Amino acid sequence: MTLSKNLKNNLIGDKAFYAKVIAILLPIVVQNTVTNVVSLLDNVMVGSVGTLQMSAVAIVNQLLFVFYLAIFGGYAGAGIFSTQYVGAKDDEGIRNCFRMKLYIGITVLAIALSVFLIIPDTLISVYFSSDTSAADRTATLGFGMGYLKVMLIGLPAFALSQAYGSTLREMGETKVPMIASVVAIVANLVFNYIFIFGSQGLPFLPFGPMGVIGAAIATVISRFAEAAIIVLYVHIKKDIYPFIKGAYKSLGIPKELTAKILTKGSPLLINEIFWSVGMAAIMQCYSRRGLDVVAATNISTTANNLFNVVFMSMGNAIAIIVGQQLGANEIKKAKTTVWRLLALSVATCLIMGGLMAAAAPFIPLIYNTTAAVRGLATELLFVVAAMMPFYAFAHGCYFTLRSGGKTMLTLIFDCGFIWGLSYPTAFLLATFTSLPIIPLYISVQLIEAVKCVLGAILVKKGIWINNIVEE
Repeated sequence: MTLSKNLKNNLIGDKAFYAKVIAILLPIVVQNTVTNVVSLLDNVMVGSVGTLQMSAVAIVNQLLFVFYLAIFGGYAGAGIFSTQYVGAKDDEGIRNCFRMKLYIGITVLAIALSVFLIIPDTLISVYFSSDTSAADRTATLGFGMGYLKVMLIGLPAFALSQAYGSTLREMGETKVPMIASVVAIVANLVFNYIFIFGSQGLPFLPFGPMGVIGAAIATVISRFAEAAIIVLYVHIKKDIYPFIKGAYKSLGIPKELTAKILTKGSPLLINEIFWSVGMAAIMQCYSRRGLDVVAATNISTTANNLFNVVFMSMGNAIAIIVGQQLGANEIKKAKTTVWRLLALSVATCLIMGGLMAAAAPFIPLIYNTTAAVRGLATELLFVVAAMMPFYAFAHGCYFTLRSGGKTMLTLIFDCGFIWGLSYPTAFLLATFTSLPIIPLYISVQLIEAVKCVLGAILVKKGIWINNIVEE
């Protein structure tokens, strides 16, 4: 009876605990939900133009995904320190971490632009299967190249808005980034309709449909809108966010802190880059089964992103709440918080997975594509729905390890798994067998269960517990 009671106390919090979690989590969930709803509508609108266009956009977005995660990973190292500085009530420390993000953002941006401008056709062509017709190959490459060139314009705005937004979230301020994101996303949706369909959508417009180029233009506008809102708000409300006072007067950062951030942050940057490259490589393995698979995977991934907003957002909540507790030396409280958040994440994902499974047969119907693509997308959604609790637990374990600055361990835990197990499995099955896409996909996804076991062991051992701002 005592064991059962202790287990319940460790996994279930009181009203005050959940009130705090909801206050932090809800704005992030709302932001991510709106983002993914619009992303779904984006896909539907682009998909209505044609399957090849949808495949081209999916391929380019997979490539840009590497840049987005490089920014997240690059900022994460400084973010670990920033969160713990918030717990220690050290404004100067937060300010220096913000400056470090700016330097990292400029560096990642320069590298990304160089790569995307020099070899864009090579990167896109990797996703074509050997049986793709010459006509489909040429058309898809053309759509992809046009979409990518416009999308590159919005990358600086994305890097800047993330530097500001991530710092606010580390301070526990999640409403402002949410508002900026929601406004930008609504703008993206409106401009998508205007530019994709042109005068076909609104007869009074002086220009015709722009297709995938229109979708890219709309996204770029939304990126700059989001950056403008969040940057202006922070500077206007600088008394509320004192880290921004004098942030640009001196761009110097103490050498000792710079070394610490680079030491702790480099593994996170490397992890996000190689993890996203790994995901792109696995997608390339799937694409060997044809462009229909690319389109179906795009549909299932977009829908999956909508249903997994809770556990993805929970990772941020773990980073914020546990990071602040570690910075305030509330070690025992941090231990209990982690298990309660992991339990909450898994429990909610059992529900979300059930909802996704119920919706799986209907989601692909909103796309203007072939019956074969719809059928594949439905089957992929069933697989993802069944795996969602495993994704949730592994994701929570990753952010737990990261909150204490154990970044080399997170690199092994996350990137090591994808390159050591997931990608080799996908590559070998796609290359040396004729296994259809569904059993191939299931085989790769099941590896996540192994990751959960390792994650549970690492969290239970408590090796993540660390106050890095006092080191």
